Amino acid sequence: MVQTLVNQPPVSQQWHDDFYLGRFLAAQQAVYPSVLEELRDGFKQSHWMWFIFPQAKGLGRSPMAQRYAIASRAEAEAYLADPILGPRLEECTQAMLTHPGRSAHDILGSPDNMKFCSSMTLFAEVAEKGSPFEQALEEFCGGKRDEHTLAFLN
Repeated sequence: MVQTLVNQPPVSQQWHDDFYLGRFLAAQQAVYPSVLEELRDGFKQSHWMWFIFPQAKGLGRSPMAQRYAIASRAEAEAYLADPILGPRLEECTQAMLTHPGRSAHDILGSPDNMKFCSSMTLFAEVAEKGSPFEQALEEFCGGKRDEHTLAFLN
């Protein structure tokens, strides 16, 4: 199991980052423990989807969706390789997978269930085979990858 990473130094004390991944760290800093609790309980209650399960640029139209959109394959790879963000994404995905038989809609509501499948597609494409993101696609998305995300990556 991935260790919960909640007590991290302020973003200003962290390394330089070409993709400004610090925007995700800043957004997650105060809410990550409650996000993980909601996912483990199987019921999303607050608003954090954009910066916990980010999607490819161009899929969301709101200012929050645009701010936290992943702009390239390289940025998705950097997010996953980040020593805080990558393990958190994996931990949150694993928390989703602890609810067999429940749908992403049951856990996240709509339209966040669709955002989840887009995010899982994005990270399954840049992760190693057999990743929890592939498992989540099987469990929650009927094994199908989001076509818009695939087009974005190619």
